[in-house]
Parts: sequence; C-alpha cells; structure tokens
Amino acid sequence: MDAKTWTGLVYGDGWTASRAGDAAVVEPATGRELGRAGIAGPEDVAAAVVRAVRAQREWAAASYEERAAVLRRAGRLFEEHAEEIQDWLVREAGSIRPKAGLETHVAAQECYEAAALASQPPGEILPTARRRLSLARRVPVGVVGVIAPFNFPLILGIRSVAPALALGNAVILKPDPRTAVSGGVSIARVFEEAGLPPGLLHVLPGGVETGETLVGDPLVPVISFTGSTAAGRRVGEACGRLLKRAHLELGGNSALIVLDDADLDLAVSAGAWGSFVHQGQVCMTTGRHLVHASIAEEYVARLAEKADRLPVGDPATGQVALGPLIDAGQRDRVHALVTGSVAAGARLAAGGAFEGLFYRPTVLDGVPRDAPAYAREVFGPVAPVVPFSTVEEAAALASDTEYGLSLGILTRDVMRGLALADLIPTGIVHINDQTVDDEAVAPFGGVGASGTGARFGGGRVNAEAFTETRWVTMQGDIAGYPF
Repeated sequence: MDAKTWTGLVYGDGWTASRAGDAAVVEPATGRELGRAGIAGPEDVAAAVVRAVRAQREWAAASYEERAAVLRRAGRLFEEHAEEIQDWLVREAGSIRPKAGLETHVAAQECYEAAALASQPPGEILPTARRRLSLARRVPVGVVGVIAPFNFPLILGIRSVAPALALGNAVILKPDPRTAVSGGVSIARVFEEAGLPPGLLHVLPGGVETGETLVGDPLVPVISFTGSTAAGRRVGEACGRLLKRAHLELGGNSALIVLDDADLDLAVSAGAWGSFVHQGQVCMTTGRHLVHASIAEEYVARLAEKADRLPVGDPATGQVALGPLIDAGQRDRVHALVTGSVAAGARLAAGGAFEGLFYRPTVLDGVPRDAPAYAREVFGPVAPVVPFSTVEEAAALASDTEYGLSLGILTRDVMRGLALADLIPTGIVHINDQTVDDEAVAPFGGVGASGTGARFGGGRVNAEAFTETRWVTMQGDIAGYPF
C-alpha cells in the first residue's frame, strides 16, 4: 500500500470505479492529503449487495476447511503487513504506535479465532416425542452489513467481517470515510491476497446516505453497527421497521470507581490511561472518575500532574502519549463540553487547551453532576473527577447514566469490588483495571444506551450474531394424518 489515489474501493469483481466520486484521505496531525478514496453512493451499495448474494451461496456450500484456510491466511497477512498497516493507522487515524500495534495484533487474532469458528458444530440434536431425527441447525444469514467508525477502524471492522465470513456469509463493509484505508482498504487487500473468492467482501466507504442505503436494503438481513448512540438509535429504528436484526455497539460514559483502599499511584496511572488513551476517542473511555472522598484531593493532584507531563504531538514524527483528534468538528465539540463544565462550576485542574487538533489531556475537579463533560459522552481526553463517601453512593453515581458499557473498580479487596459491580448495570466489568479493554475471545457489548448486549467476540456470541437457527426434522416414511 502506498499513498497513491484509490478511485474505487469496491472489492468483489475487482477494483471498480465508484459512482459517487472520491474524497481526500487526510492526515489529521498535519492536514496533509495522503491519497484519495472512492466514496460509495446508493447505486454502488445496491450493485455490491446483488453480487454478494450471488457469491454467498457457493461460499456457504464450501467446506469449512476452505473457509478456515482463508481466515488463517488473512491472520498471517495481518501479521506480515503489520508495520505497513500501522503506518496508516498512525497517519490516517492519529494513533500512537502502541495503539496501532494493538489494532493489527487484534485483527490477526480475530481472523485466527474466526478460522476456528468455521469448524464448530453447526447445531445440536433435539429431543422429540415422535419417531424422527430433530435438529437445531445454524445456517448463514446471507449478507451481513458492517458499519464501522473512525476511532479503532481496523478492530471495529474486522471483528464482524472475520466471523461473518467464516460462518459462510458475504459482507458489505462501510468504513468511516475518514479512515477508509486503515479501516477498509487494508482489510480488502488482506482478504484478496488470502484467496477469498470474488464477490464475498465489498468495501464501500461513505457517509450517512451510504449507511442508510445499506441498512435499508432488503437483501441484507443483519446489520452490525458500531458508532454513536444517536446514530445507533436511527439504525435500530430502521432495522426494526424492516424486521431485520441489528447488532448495536454504541457510546458510553464509563465510570472508574477508586475505593479508599486502592494503591493511589497505580490508580492514577490506570485512570490516566482510561481517559487519555487514543485521545479519549474510545467508546469504553473512562468518562467519570468516582473517587473516595478521603483520597480524592490527592488523586486529582496526581492525575493533573501526570496530565501536564504527557507529551502531545504528531505520532508519525515523535514518541508521544496523545496524537490529534480526528478533525476540527470533534475538537470543537470536546472543547465546548470542557468550557461548559467549567462554566457550570467545575475546576480546571489540567489541560483545557489545544493547538490545531492536539488537545491537551484535561482534568476537571469538583464537577457538578449536570456538567456537560460529566453527564455526556465526551469522546476526548477529559477526566472529570467526583468524590463519594460510601460504597452505596458510588454505586448510585455510577448507575446514574443512560449508558452501560464498561466499569472499572480499583480496590485491594477484590470481593468487595465484585459485590459493588453487582449493583451497577454494565456489559463489561474490570476489577483492578481501567475501563478500556478488548480481546477476540471475549464477549463485548453494553446495555442501555450503550447497545444491544454482547454481540461481538467469542465463538458462541459470534455464531449467534451471524447465523440463523433452523429447525430440521427427518423420518424414514411420510407421516400419516387423519385427512
């Protein structure tokens, strides 16, 4: 891959020209144009779906060994081309190098886990009151639509693409046009080289219209969407009207609870990582630091000191802790939430300033519960801190949100932490860790406004997400009936 122009990103019957034109691939750290990517329009989506439907039938009938072999080769290719793909993640998505390395590592693991999924038993034998064989058989859904965001573009695309393909489906992937290369072209190129038959994977970068067309296509029965809660609600409503399945992984405002017995140095380090990794542009970001009142003042002081020391800059040219936000719109939104919170009574302990798209890691102290940066998902490097006095108060504060994605609890008494976690509705809980984590083998998803539960990760969850269950019976003779 190089920075030449890609005028069309439809992978299936070769690279074809997009009918909707193209858009610049921009490096957020510098504003420099890295290349151009084709933007798909409604006609591109419709044509890709038709090709996918045709190709999927033969792929579903292929041996599991054939499907598994393609996924294993894809995993190896992600490893072999890791440095090249990481370069794109650094330049196109503003990732620091360790974050980019995590994405390529997880992408390979998603493919390896999906390869194993291809050979899992596709159903079970059921009891029956009659003299026959009764089966519950899992069959591919057909064509899966995958809509992935800009923040972790590779992981959040491949985690649906790989298992869907392994289970015998075709896939239409719509990456965010801001990360069309790292979240789209890289995946298409890997599977092309891995020997995936033509027509099974189509990469269609595009905006809202492209996504709406994909969601509304009657030949796409399952949509796997990762993105904001507002957009996810619209996707879910559209899928509901069309009676199609929607797997929604949405926003969050995850709490990190620091109990009075926690190691303060380790707690501050965990809290900084949870709020500032990838500039806070993570659905699982630690959006609220709930700290016991006896240590809250010291926690804020140490967190602010750490934030002030963290280097911010271009991850392609230096070793930094934070890179740029994805674009000016996101920067302005983050800054408005910070300034609005200060106006509401919060104290700015660190940060709150930016240069270009580089936003300083920010710590807010004494944050009112109705302050914008506490009550909403910020999606930026902001750490609001609120003290609590009792475990019951901590549970109430952590639960006081429409979101329910991730939860971190820091304590020397892990059973105390687990008991506290049982009082707070979330899809993910980490005792003695911060809120940001993901593994290819683990179920992933949130509750409430964070999504529709664990729809990604692990063999069972992926099988449920990308197959239908069919009841099949067989008997030796035709059954007799009274008329």
